[in-house]
Parts: sequence; C-alpha cells; structure tokens
Amino acid sequence: MQANSTKSPPKTRGKRPELARWLERVKPSTITERDWDELRTLLAPISESNLRHLLRDTGIPLAALVEGVRQETLDTLEGSLLRLLDEYEAGDRGRRVLVRRLVITAKDHARWASRNEQKRAEKQEMILWVTTWLENPPLFRDWVRLRRAAAAL
Repeated sequence: MQANSTKSPPKTRGKRPELARWLERVKPSTITERDWDELRTLLAPISESNLRHLLRDTGIPLAALVEGVRQETLDTLEGSLLRLLDEYEAGDRGRRVLVRRLVITAKDHARWASRNEQKRAEKQEMILWVTTWLENPPLFRDWVRLRRAAAAL
C-alpha cells in the first residue's frame, strides 16, 4: 500500500453499512411495510426519500408502499402508479389516504424537478400522469393506456 493513499478505509458506520448489517441478519425476500417501519427506527434520522434510494439499490423486491413512486422514466412511473392503484383499490379508507399522500409527494417532487430545463418536458408529462391518478384513480389504468397509444401515433 502506498504511504500517501487517497482512498478512505471502508465505512463501518452510517446508513448504508447499518442497512447491510440488517439485511444480513434478517435476509428478507421482500422489504415489507413492517420492515420499512423497523428500518426507519433503526436508521433514524433518515428521510423517506433517502431510505427508498438505499432500499432500491439493494435489488431486493419492495412492497408497493415501500417502493413509492418511481420517476426515472415514464415506464417506471407507470409501473409504480399501477402497483399503487392496486393498493389503493384494495385498501380501506386509511390505506387510501397513505397511498394518496405518497403520490402527492411524488407530484411535488416532479414539479420541483421540472424546473430543470433539460428535464422539463418529461417531468411535465409525469406531473400530468400523477395528477390524473390523484384526480380519478379508477380511471388511471385506461387513461394511461390511451395516453400511450396517442403518443405512439
């Protein structure tokens, strides 16, 4: 090893290593909402957004409410909104409120990201999709299919 190496030693403290230790101990096949609650406590303080990113990076499947609304592409947005629609339709009033809050937060994030000139058109389209979902969730499945078909013309 060089005397003046610029590499840092591997981190043993922090959110990612703590998550790795939890994953090694629990070995979940899917990260459930119960796991989410446990991890929020274990890794506190941590934002929901940061925890979602860490969990997505693991490659382990995530429950719909844990995964949240993905906005990397229109395809990932559609997939996550449809999964959340299933949760919404199957849920009681309290569950529906949780799903709506998650989607509203995603809309706010898309609005913030749309300020970037390079991402504006795509993020504006994503805002339309999320707003349509929020305004009439049962209609969304058919609406997105028609929207995609119209875009293909």
